[in-house]
Amino acid sequence: MTTQHTYRVIVRGTFQELTDGARARLLEEVEEHGLSQMRFTPEGSLTYDRVLKHFSFRYVVVSDAADGEEMAAALAEDRAESALKALGGGAGVGFGELRSSVTDMDTMKINRKSR
Repeated sequence: MTTQHTYRVIVRGTFQELTDGARARLLEEVEEHGLSQMRFTPEGSLTYDRVLKHFSFRYVVVSDAADGEEMAAALAEDRAESALKALGGGAGVGFGELRSSVTDMDTMKINRKSR
């Protein structure tokens, strides 16, 4: 049996070549995707602002520890690509290269303040 680890993954990217329709859809929903909505979830939470330049997704990925952070990043990026392609009723939005940062929650050291 393999050990599972829980990873928090932030996937960042840039909107590119947005159509007028995609821009309008994103702006209609901008309040639902603000900083106050940032949460790490298996489905991912998308955040962006009215400028429509950069976006980020936050994911919780559970994966085999042996596969490491690289696999968690790849899984999260795949989820983000699918979400962006499905955004706005399936028409999708244009985006550039995705990049990820990963934290392994099972190996993270927590420093507690001493009293």
